[in-house]
Amino acid sequence: MEAGEIGGAVAFFLAFAAALLAAVSLGAVDFTLPLSVGGGGAGLGFEWDGVFPWLVAVFGGGEGEEGGVYEAWVRVRRGVIAPTLQVAVWVCMVMSVMLVVEAAYNSVVSLGVKAIGWRPEWRFKWEPLAGAGADEEKGGGEYPMVMVQIPMYNELEVYKLSIGAACELDWPKDRIIVQVLDDSTDPFIKNLVELECESWANKGVNIKYTIRSSRKGFKAGALKKGMECDYAKQCEYIAIFDADFQPEPDFLLRTVPFLMHNPDVALVQARWAFVNATTSLLTRVQRMFFDYHFKVEQEAGSATFAFFSFNGTAGVWRTTAINDAGGWKDRTTVEDMDLAVRATLNGWKFIYVGDIRVKSELPSTYGAYCRQQFRWACGGANLFRKIAMDVLVAKDISLLKKFYMLYSFFLVRRVVAPMVACILYNVIIPVSVMIPELFIPIWGVAYIPMALLIITAIRNPRYLHILPFWILFESVMTVLRMRAALTGLLELSGFNQWIVTKKVGSKFDDTEVPLLPKARKRLRDRINFPEIGFSVFLILCASYNLVFHGKTSYYFNLYLQGLAFLLLGFNFTGNCACCQ
Repeated sequence: MEAGEIGGAVAFFLAFAAALLAAVSLGAVDFTLPLSVGGGGAGLGFEWDGVFPWLVAVFGGGEGEEGGVYEAWVRVRRGVIAPTLQVAVWVCMVMSVMLVVEAAYNSVVSLGVKAIGWRPEWRFKWEPLAGAGADEEKGGGEYPMVMVQIPMYNELEVYKLSIGAACELDWPKDRIIVQVLDDSTDPFIKNLVELECESWANKGVNIKYTIRSSRKGFKAGALKKGMECDYAKQCEYIAIFDADFQPEPDFLLRTVPFLMHNPDVALVQARWAFVNATTSLLTRVQRMFFDYHFKVEQEAGSATFAFFSFNGTAGVWRTTAINDAGGWKDRTTVEDMDLAVRATLNGWKFIYVGDIRVKSELPSTYGAYCRQQFRWACGGANLFRKIAMDVLVAKDISLLKKFYMLYSFFLVRRVVAPMVACILYNVIIPVSVMIPELFIPIWGVAYIPMALLIITAIRNPRYLHILPFWILFESVMTVLRMRAALTGLLELSGFNQWIVTKKVGSKFDDTEVPLLPKARKRLRDRINFPEIGFSVFLILCASYNLVFHGKTSYYFNLYLQGLAFLLLGFNFTGNCACCQ
């Protein structure tokens, strides 16, 4: 057990203790109020003698009023609906506490890392390498053999950018192989990619153009096929970049030394930067999401347990670690996370270097972003189902790391977070305006969301003006993520479906390379009916709450949520000038 793991456990305990202290001071540990369902009176003390009569009233329906449809509805509401929803409320409250403790823990660690100026070099040995040009007389002997893999599929808009950036990496030409794994199904695009590879080969770059007879396994299958090539077996390290990623020339010089001097390190992960982060409100909101992921989650995992999820790109792997973990597998749609977990179970460590940024592209349309998020959320939950037992019985990692992986990395982030966010805020709270007997504690609907908002804002102070839009956007995305998590956990239809995220790229300067004709969109592709349906539900609940005020006043929030669903239902993503 290492100092980082012990420090991570202490930070988690402190976060839990702070949450418990806050709960006690707010009276959140008082569970007596649910016993007053249907009985009125919010200040009743807890008495075990009242439990049995309460259960009889719950399941017997009580005496209630006689006759009439409304009286029957009241009896059903008090006897069945309210108690059932009350159980769901308390389950959501428990999950909310789990979520806020996890977020507080990650924030404490990331803020601590930032405050002390912690760098990976403090924990792992690192020595700089001279540029390739400075070592030409030595023939690059001190440089290990590196292969750069670029998987792509019909990437007309970005193939030149990624291949060009990889071929211009600062590394001795005789010690690097650029491997383009082209799964394109369009002959026109495939021909363009092959010509681009030939062009760089004529310039002296050791570049290999590789294709397959089928797309079996999608990206994982392509990467696995690439590693089976004879020339790949002589490479000590594998750098992976998706087709829209453009590493800086010094990328290998800054990452590979970590692997060279630390034989127990399997992966060095860099941070993503975005060339279209300010294109629209949609991309600005996405940047907040990814910045939090890298600055908080990845940083916390690296600094404490030397474990985090490989992001599938902008990272360098040790070849022996990939082989030791069983290689690439296509059993989920998150082959990168799968490999990372299996490598960790074999005792390998990871390093996240946030100072190294690789330019990439954010999904530019709402539909593309939804497909990406569904694949990630579904794949993560499905991997949890497949690998939980392997984590429990693993012998090469500590008990603390097992707890971190199963509880924090999988349970809270992949299952609890999407479930509680959707069920509580998009279902229970809207429905509660019509169920006056339902009790929702204020700390669950106000204090915990406020705490999560503050935690997010602390790590993203530059984006405070985008925060309201981010909240509403995430409210819409919770429905998709919960559906994806359930699909992955239960292995429902489409749980292993892979759809490549559409890229836009930059305009071609070469007018001889035409863009493919755009397909005509159908109505269902231009309008998102589930979002519109959910907006109608939320607006109706808000209107009911406004007319029949009762004990709660959620209508203002519900109207905003309904408006967010409606706008995204019509694919408005903030491309107009007022949203810039």
